[in-house]
Amino acid sequence: MWFILGIILNSCGDIPTQEVDVLVIGGSTSGTSAGIQAARMGVKTLIVEETPWLGGMLTAAGVCGVDGNNYLPSGIWNEFRDLLRKHYGSAEALHTGWVSATLFEPHVGDSIFKALSEKEKNLEIIYGYYPVSVQKNGDKVTGATFRNEHGKELLVKARITIDATDLGDGLAMAGAGYRLGMDSRIETSERIALSVSNDIVQDLTWVAILKNYRRNNMPIEKPADYDVKLYRGCCQMDVNTNDCNMMLNYARLPNNKYMINWPRKGNDIYLNVVEMTREQRIAELQKAKNRTLGFVYYIQTELGYPHLGLADDEFTTDDRLAYIPYHREGRRLDGIVRFTFDDVKEPYQQRYMLYRTGISVGDYPVDHHHACNPSVPALNFPPVPSFCVPLGALIPDEMDGLIVSDKAISVTNLINGSTRLQPVVLLTGQAAGVLAALSVINNTSPRKIPVREVQQILLDASAYIMPLYDVKPDDPHFQAIQKITATGILKTQGEPWNWANRTWFHPDSYITTDEFYKGLKEYSYLIDNEPDDKLLTVGKCVEILSSLKGRDIVENVENNWASISLRAYQPETPATKREIAILLDRVLDPFSRQIDHHGFLNH
Repeated sequence: MWFILGIILNSCGDIPTQEVDVLVIGGSTSGTSAGIQAARMGVKTLIVEETPWLGGMLTAAGVCGVDGNNYLPSGIWNEFRDLLRKHYGSAEALHTGWVSATLFEPHVGDSIFKALSEKEKNLEIIYGYYPVSVQKNGDKVTGATFRNEHGKELLVKARITIDATDLGDGLAMAGAGYRLGMDSRIETSERIALSVSNDIVQDLTWVAILKNYRRNNMPIEKPADYDVKLYRGCCQMDVNTNDCNMMLNYARLPNNKYMINWPRKGNDIYLNVVEMTREQRIAELQKAKNRTLGFVYYIQTELGYPHLGLADDEFTTDDRLAYIPYHREGRRLDGIVRFTFDDVKEPYQQRYMLYRTGISVGDYPVDHHHACNPSVPALNFPPVPSFCVPLGALIPDEMDGLIVSDKAISVTNLINGSTRLQPVVLLTGQAAGVLAALSVINNTSPRKIPVREVQQILLDASAYIMPLYDVKPDDPHFQAIQKITATGILKTQGEPWNWANRTWFHPDSYITTDEFYKGLKEYSYLIDNEPDDKLLTVGKCVEILSSLKGRDIVENVENNWASISLRAYQPETPATKREIAILLDRVLDPFSRQIDHHGFLNH
């Protein structure tokens, strides 16, 4: 058998074959983080990416104005942002536009992802190949076949495959169940869902990056289907404001560049290409390119910005547009669980307790782009708090060997408007990498990996499993508070807040003794109590825990109180939620009790 650069020739001798532990289909936003994380855990990982860049929508699609998670510095998202701040000199240097506190040049994002990847000896990346089929043995995915523009094919055999494509192409090739379009209330039980489903997806955008050349340039060539009426009114910010500078500064980037991803009379367009062949997509998506080029032409000629031109130092495409379009929505997996709008709106009031199984977090409101399709039924989204994506949304309901990340996870059409944003997807990919690596290490199916084991590895990587606004990873009790809130024994308080929704723990607040008993009972601790609506004291908390774990903990708590709290041990004083969380974590360790993908305790 011949080995050439880690690739072996198969028995037919015509298709090079590579064998790895984890195959990631697509170096997208989630694919990049999944590959890095899996490799960090010591398993041989391969990312196969069609474009020359890593990072997907954050880089190759040019969507470099980050939406959300500014106050949730979790995991790989925080690593990436810190490296951006280091590159540009400060956090303030990234706040160049008004849409986001994190704006950067796409090529810088790509260079950061590549630098992170190059540090991982277990990670290999192959560029220039796109998936054409998924290999299976019965109901188990065993790899995929790829092809490049010259017709050369590559077969990759893998123990675990991650579909990190924008549109869920991998899961469709594998024959996994999925949904496409807007769900009905009957299908999802969401109170605000439509009465009848349809196949409509969100508008997409082909992003452009403009550069200030500080001189008047010849405008770009007018697209053949240019229609000036499409763009009139793009500077209308509200009924009283018509400000073209404000429109352009929406996503102004460092070094006098501008991201053109403007929904209002700009370059959004409705094209449903999900179920098309690759060739059909390429032809249809030319309309999206033309819509963007027309908008650039309009900015240069009608709005009077001849000094702004397509950046010559970003994408190496012939038209200087992004490598790929920005798809906001595609297929959505039929997973072990389906994450819904109601799960976010009222996490403690649902049939399942999916908040206990969180693996990535987000704080962005539900944001749907449908302005370009007049046939879309009206939707009215109530405000929501921040949220965590459940692990079961990454795992197909009836297929092994496959994990799904990016926008194709098992969510409803409604909540896809929040789970699709860049930081959430980056963190979902990190969790997919953890799950894949654990499956390889334990030689078992992803569905058999304990939820808590995945969550613990994420916590050790300074990633959130609960979207707490007021307890950051540098807090000495971050892990304890994350774990206890993920049990539900201590509750959080969600708050819709502008464009950065919040979930509060309130570590310095108090609870009643009744609330403590209720939380313990909800987590299946058998305990007797009498009605008591007084504030839970330190002594009462220790007494209750002693009844569950043995009387000897009283002396241990008294002797070690200094390591729990900064104040003296005073049993009669109310206990803060921080102190209760630490005591619960140290004495009961409820997080170690295993749960299923619906959040129920395994008995």
